[in-house]
Amino acid sequence: MALRLVQPVDGPAATKPSAARVPLTGLPAVAHVTNRAAGLLAARDLDGWRGLVQAAGELPDVHDRYLARRLLLESTLGQRTLSGAALAETFLAGALAGLGVLELEPREPVLLNLAGVLLYELGVLVAAEALFRAAHRLDPELPDVSRNLRECRRRRKQGAGLPQGLPATVLRALRPIGPRAQRVAQRAVPATGLTLSLCMIVKDEEAMLPRCLAAVAGHVDELIVVDTGSQDRTVEIAESFGARVLHHTWDGDFAAARNVSLEAATGDWLMYLDADEVLVEGDGPRLRELLGHTWREGFFLTETNHVGDLEDGAAVTHNALRLFRNRPEYRFEGRVHEQFAHRLPNVPERLEPSGVRIEHFGYLGAVRDAKEKSRRNLELLERQIADGVDTPFLHFNLGSERAASGDIPGSLTHLRTAWEQLAGDRERTVYGYFPSLCSRFVKALGANGLHDEALAVADEALGLLPGFTDVVLEQAMTHRRLGDRDGAIALYERCLEMGDAPARYSATVGAGTFHARVLLSELLIGAGRPDEAEKHLHHVLVHHPNFIGGVEPYAKLLIRRGVPAAEAAARVHALVPEPTPGQRFLLAVPLYEAGAVEVAETELRAVLAAQPGAHAARVALAEALLSQNRLDEAARTALAVDPEALHGPAAASTALFARLAGRVPEAFVVEALQYAREARLGEAELAAFGAWHRGAPAPASVPAEAASLVAVMLEALARLEDFDGFERLAAVADALALPERERRELLATVYLRRGYLDSAAAEWIGVVERGGPDERAMLGLARVAEARGLDEDAEIFRAEARRLGGVV
Repeated sequence: MALRLVQPVDGPAATKPSAARVPLTGLPAVAHVTNRAAGLLAARDLDGWRGLVQAAGELPDVHDRYLARRLLLESTLGQRTLSGAALAETFLAGALAGLGVLELEPREPVLLNLAGVLLYELGVLVAAEALFRAAHRLDPELPDVSRNLRECRRRRKQGAGLPQGLPATVLRALRPIGPRAQRVAQRAVPATGLTLSLCMIVKDEEAMLPRCLAAVAGHVDELIVVDTGSQDRTVEIAESFGARVLHHTWDGDFAAARNVSLEAATGDWLMYLDADEVLVEGDGPRLRELLGHTWREGFFLTETNHVGDLEDGAAVTHNALRLFRNRPEYRFEGRVHEQFAHRLPNVPERLEPSGVRIEHFGYLGAVRDAKEKSRRNLELLERQIADGVDTPFLHFNLGSERAASGDIPGSLTHLRTAWEQLAGDRERTVYGYFPSLCSRFVKALGANGLHDEALAVADEALGLLPGFTDVVLEQAMTHRRLGDRDGAIALYERCLEMGDAPARYSATVGAGTFHARVLLSELLIGAGRPDEAEKHLHHVLVHHPNFIGGVEPYAKLLIRRGVPAAEAAARVHALVPEPTPGQRFLLAVPLYEAGAVEVAETELRAVLAAQPGAHAARVALAEALLSQNRLDEAARTALAVDPEALHGPAAASTALFARLAGRVPEAFVVEALQYAREARLGEAELAAFGAWHRGAPAPASVPAEAASLVAVMLEALARLEDFDGFERLAAVADALALPERERRELLATVYLRRGYLDSAAAEWIGVVERGGPDERAMLGLARVAEARGLDEDAEIFRAEARRLGGVV
């Protein structure tokens, strides 16, 4: 007899979904059933083996029952040393047991495939093909099932039938098996009529909740909303969508609040979202389709976490386990960053990445809000530490939150603890947070200057998570910090070869595409390869036009290569026909720096037309107007910025400069001074403006801290050729609480930058006459001589500077 056992190339494959990973609550019972299987089969005690199948069906836990049966069917396919007749009888026992289980519940793709392989090996090809088709219908991604179908069809075309030499008892048993398999295959279709409950916890979410519920309400059968103390219209909004609202007193425990919603849900399936998460339009029908997949216990949804500002295009994707069967044992744990995935069976085929998409907008917004959120999370996590919790996941979350709050050393401490606690855990790569731990730990090591360790950990992480582009990107950043430009370039290029990592790695969007290209272009420019850099930046704008970070470096490179600023702007607009306000703002920056102030003004006005509250753009516009000597417009533009905004102090400086330089009526200056106080402009800066306003300041009456501001304003007045204003402000420079030598240095530097060479020379000569020559004065005079074309004199001054500086 020539029965062929499962072969990786020639025959159907009985997919074994990681049988080594079976840490279930009922593991002792499963192990008792399955550990005896091999011995009974080797002893040809098929009755004993059938008794194990019956015992497996009596296990109390549904997941234990499934797993034990699956392992028992697999055990029949592992008897390679048996003789032909014994092997046929073993396969027959496995096929009959498999059909018996499937007749109870046919919606089991893995068991359908296993039974199909057993029938294939017995030569019952039509029945085997029917089971393979059923398995493929339920789960097209099931490993090997497509190949099994092809192999079955190939054998049938060859006219293969039952193998020669089958025992008579096997032949008789095979006659009714075909119709049984066909009936099972016909019933193996997704279930219908199952229901879905959406479970949420909310507090003061009137801004975000309507969008969330509008996207999902039509695709769920029940809305359960647990409110933890809203003071706004949150409850009213939830009820308007038909939600059942429960009220729960907040006690700092997210898991407890979530579990209230789960306990109240009546659907066959449960899904949870936060108010700042939105089901992507068009994915509702696919979500409903998943409900019929009763061979699953949970589904991963693809979540895109938008970070920074929405228009930046910066995001991180990951697989989020948000849809699961309604079973009482599936409940959350943890005060913050609550989890329940560990409650689900650790059987790979019971979970599925679905492709249904949700977008998370909770990481957008002001830095101040993000820090407040981190502070709250840190308090809750520290309470877990106080409660005696000490897990890698807790330390991962603490490290992540400390990084978000700016505590770089503290972040590293906790991420390292999490990494070390997981070092001996063979299951660590299946934990949902492990990829993020890898990338964040490498990043934290680099941020703390531990570059060699960062590279070593990155190599270890890539050995565990091959294809994780984010880690390669961090390696490139580390080589860049070490000054290894060529090594960094090679790694950025590797990122582009790899592309973005799979969503299961919680991958950063763009790590293998636009982020890597922009970072690579920076290094290529430094390496004298601008043509290559331009190609990469051009590619970013063409293929990723929504990414904000490509506009500024592309425009800057074009201008650097001699392209007129207006033409550079036109090229950007041709590649990005509908730029976001943020992109237009970043385009204005290199235009302004190149002196194309009017072109920059056009971009900035477009930003404000779309986003009147864009304070950074308004301050930049005021600066552009100043550069054109449109002082009144500049002041009015700056004063339109909210003084409480982050950019209020900058706006105050601009407004005061414009008013004082414009020599306007007193009331206008008073208005600007009042605005500056509301904006909390620094005391030193206020003193400098006050001295300029009053005139004739007393010696040393202006704080030394105002020196940089005074220098900037002097240069601006020189650029505007406002010599009267310059003279009045120069009196403020003389009143700075600085040594005379430093005041002369300040004025000389301003004069030199603006091309007033005689005035610059006079200041440095005054330094020499009063205090004797020093290194800085000699270097200053050398620069003046060089600007006049007096190269020999310049070299004499430099030589003297070297002598005074102790350089031979």
